[in-house]
Amino acid sequence: MNSFLGLREQEKTAFFIDGANLYKAARNLGFDIDYKSLLSKSQSSCQLVRASYYTAIQEDRDQDYSPLRPLVDWLDYNGYTMVTKITREFTDSMGKKRFKGSTDVELVVDMMLLADRLDHLVLFSGNGDFRRAIEAIQSKGVRVSVVSTVKSSPPMASDELRRQVDSFFDLADLETTIGRRTPQRKSRPEIVPDDDDEFEDDYEDDYEDVD
Repeated sequence: MNSFLGLREQEKTAFFIDGANLYKAARNLGFDIDYKSLLSKSQSSCQLVRASYYTAIQEDRDQDYSPLRPLVDWLDYNGYTMVTKITREFTDSMGKKRFKGSTDVELVVDMMLLADRLDHLVLFSGNGDFRRAIEAIQSKGVRVSVVSTVKSSPPMASDELRRQVDSFFDLADLETTIGRRTPQRKSRPEIVPDDDDEFEDDYEDDYEDVD
């Protein structure tokens, strides 16, 4: 019988969650992540050293509001280590307000710093840019698993990342275990009309810094 995410009871394990990438993968599959269930099932299956969640947060300067803030606050109070960064606001060539932000560097640095204390590292992201960092971590004798999906349209997990890791778990196969159907969204303050979903669509792993 396969264990949850290949976790082993005696292994020191850490989760590194690329929040934007995982959010979009789950949304493309039509469900949300049940983070409470994810944490409880993991803690009972291994020696979970840390579960870190990385995300850039869009803050509205006028309303001091971010759609992600409720989730970030809940995770922070319920066992997750939060690593956040405020996005940078800029205006594009069409005069439209845009936001850029990425926590990829922070995620990679933290994986490298913690690797020597781990037996197993689980990365929740399909971003192929993490491949080289995973290769370096594997050279330390750490087993690396990735959770993402190739069953969405478009697929969220890069081929080179899947080839590099020791185990790949498709998020679609985990829906009954750590998923909950996406509820109808309640109305919320708008930062810019019609821009909210656009930010969520773009807000993942391919941002460039804006000086």
